[in-house]
Amino acid sequence: MIPIEYFLILGAILFAIGAYGVLTKSNAIVVLMCIELMLNAANINFVAFGAFNDDIIGQAFVVMTISVAAAEVAVGIAILLNAYKMRKTTDLDDAELTSMRW
Repeated sequence: MIPIEYFLILGAILFAIGAYGVLTKSNAIVVLMCIELMLNAANINFVAFGAFNDDIIGQAFVVMTISVAAAEVAVGIAILLNAYKMRKTTDLDDAELTSMRW
């Protein structure tokens, strides 16, 4: 059996890569992908702790996280498409996302 520390280290590395991408990248699509990477790192930890404790609750949390991530992507892409339609850019530094109105 693989030790739980390996899964936790993998989750921490993935989360750190995602956090670095969110903080440094200016392209909105890349930022959304980095947020998904952070959510998947949390999912790895949920599954690892669930397997370590011989409990199914970790997988239940993963199902909930995946459904929230799907909703987040749908709303984020809708906002991004609206911003692209108005500003013709997906760059977060150039786009004034606070001025999105009807």
